[in-house]
Amino acid sequence: MKKPVTKGELHPNNPHKGKYDFKVLTENLPELKPFIIKNPRGEDTIDFSDNQGVIYLNKALIKTFYNVDSWDIPKGFLCPPIPGRADYIHYIKDLIGNKKKVTVLDIGTGANCIYPIIGSQSYGWNYIGSDIDPKSIENAQKIIDANDNLKNKIKLRLQKDKNHIFVGIIGKNDKFDLTMCNPPFHASLEDALKANKRKVDNLNKGNKDIKKGLNFGGQKAELWCPGGERLFLKKMAKESAIFASQVNYFTSLISNKDNIKPTIKVLEKLGAKCKILEMSQGQKISRVLAWTFK
Repeated sequence: MKKPVTKGELHPNNPHKGKYDFKVLTENLPELKPFIIKNPRGEDTIDFSDNQGVIYLNKALIKTFYNVDSWDIPKGFLCPPIPGRADYIHYIKDLIGNKKKVTVLDIGTGANCIYPIIGSQSYGWNYIGSDIDPKSIENAQKIIDANDNLKNKIKLRLQKDKNHIFVGIIGKNDKFDLTMCNPPFHASLEDALKANKRKVDNLNKGNKDIKKGLNFGGQKAELWCPGGERLFLKKMAKESAIFASQVNYFTSLISNKDNIKPTIKVLEKLGAKCKILEMSQGQKISRVLAWTFK
């Protein structure tokens, strides 16, 4: 399969650096072609407010870079930006080094199953993906079952208790090199809608031909929860201490930098050592908080 030239100021090992090569992407997935438009500079792009176009772009990227031929998500579920998701994987790979056999727990794997796909196909990692939503687990399992290269690499577990994150998922005999998580970062649906509108406006800035609309995908558990990101991180930090001997590194994306210090304060009281990994994606800085009790 041809590999396109790709997009942004990403991790050196991230294959999505540079601009998307839509010629190669559409060769690998012809269904993407009708969604290609020109930006004000005359370059190929897509309308990022068109949910279907974004889904086809993701399908093309996943097929081209991760050899996953069959991937889809149900209507209304989160469609993840692939380059940023891949960056998280490559930065935490730096954290653990070149260990050959790696087992990762992905908290909130979602209907898209994106972190297990990227991690298993980039580095051969084995994954347990957990989610609180049965529909997300069902769709993620469909993706795994439809692709032979995922079947022996990814297993799924349903979190049956909304009040817990690791409890009920990590069994007494489980050992993980890493856990990872992209927490729900909004406290309400209203906050999520406002933030998504800002994101779409920024992505399509200066292109008058873009139709106004929202590429809003994401169930409640994916995008918002009571107390938002800060409360979720506090709960995660406290529960992580229970499994200190079973996990080498706990990690989580942190969307709001104001939530870093309060989370570290909780973790240090529990005896954890913390490290912040900064990821640069153009003008955007994303942060991963990593901690260990070992």
